[in-house]
Amino acid sequence: MVVSQNKARIALITGGGSGIGAASAEALARDGFTIAVTDIRRAAAESVAAALSGKGHRAFELDAGSERDIDTVFAAVERDMGPVGAVVCCAGIIISPVEGPPALADMSAADWDKTFAVNARGVFLCIRAFLRARAARPVPHGRIIAISSAAAQIGGYRGSADYIASKAAVIALVKVAARQAAALGITANSIAPGPIDTPMLRSAVPVGAEGPMVSQIPLGRLGRPDEIAAAVSYLASEKAAFVTGSTIDVNGGYRMQ
Repeated sequence: MVVSQNKARIALITGGGSGIGAASAEALARDGFTIAVTDIRRAAAESVAAALSGKGHRAFELDAGSERDIDTVFAAVERDMGPVGAVVCCAGIIISPVEGPPALADMSAADWDKTFAVNARGVFLCIRAFLRARAARPVPHGRIIAISSAAAQIGGYRGSADYIASKAAVIALVKVAARQAAALGITANSIAPGPIDTPMLRSAVPVGAEGPMVSQIPLGRLGRPDEIAAAVSYLASEKAAFVTGSTIDVNGGYRMQ
């Protein structure tokens, strides 16, 4: 089996236009990766890619819930940049009104499906594209990293059922991927952040309204995107070669085990 030895490892990041995705792109670029920054907002992806250290980074418009988009963009990255060595699934949505998430009895099936399309189905599609490509063209130190949530582990306090369940699906899916990808030398892990100060969180919890949430965090503050990116950096590194099927908690003590 021939393993590609490209000079720079390629990382494809979904949801890379802001928040945890953008911070992860910055961290991996500093680590020497060449980054394919993808986001449903092309301008946001382009802005992040242009600001990264190093050369060769590119931006792609990608709807993480679209099978066609994922397969098309993945093929373009493989063709134009080289074999992807790490796929980092950060794209996510939360449909939760500022006044609070709807009760299960009041939730619409349309919102459930929309959330799962991005948060769970999108991760499946990215992992599938990655494994198909690596089965045909292996690379050393292949990595699958997906962002879940502490809400998936505790049932959530502020998130809605669709978000919580979709993020729980990510944890389970990554465990399956870890078992099936091991023969290719690929590890698969998820990260479960606690409340992180990102645009997505602020869409549901405006500035000044985070007090009740922060009161449940022993460290007494919201997390920062770069603190999640530090975990991404570790899991993508060669030093994490014996870590697979795991969920890394980065939550300020919000959930302890």
